Amino acid sequence: MKELAEQLVNVIAAADTRLRDMDESLAAKKTEPGVWSKKELLGHLIDSASNNHQRFVRLQLADDLRLPKYEQEGWVKVQGYQTADWVSLIALWRAYNLHLARLIRDVSPEALAHTCHVGDGDEVTLQFLMEDYLAHLEHHLLQLL
Repeated sequence: MKELAEQLVNVIAAADTRLRDMDESLAAKKTEPGVWSKKELLGHLIDSASNNHQRFVRLQLADDLRLPKYEQEGWVKVQGYQTADWVSLIALWRAYNLHLARLIRDVSPEALAHTCHVGDGDEVTLQFLMEDYLAHLEHHLLQLL
C-alpha cells in the first residue's frame, strides 16, 4: 500500500499546481444546467475523501461492516461548493488527500482483507476501497483539469 500512497501523493502534487493556476471564474462556470461546475466537482472530491476516510478508519477497527451510501448530489448541494472560495477548496482537498495518503501508507496488512457493504452494494475489501479511491480521484481530475 506504500506504492498506492505514493501514487496518491504524486497525483495530489500534480493536480494542486494546475488547480491553483485555474481562474476562480472558470472554476465557477456552469457549462450546462444540471452539470457540476469545477468548484462543485472539486467539492465532490472533498466529499469522496470524507466518506472514504470514514471507511478506511472503520474497516481497520472492525470487519464485516455495513456502511452508508454516499448521497453525492445532496452533499454537493448542501455544502454550497458553488459559492465557496476556490483557493480554500483546493487547500481542503489537498490536505484531506495527504492525510488519506498517510492513512493508506500505514494500513496494517491484516486490515486490508476486512470487508464491508456500502449501501446495497456487493461485499468489498478495504484494499479494494483504497485502490478504487485513487481510480475515482484520477477519473474526476481528468474531467476537472
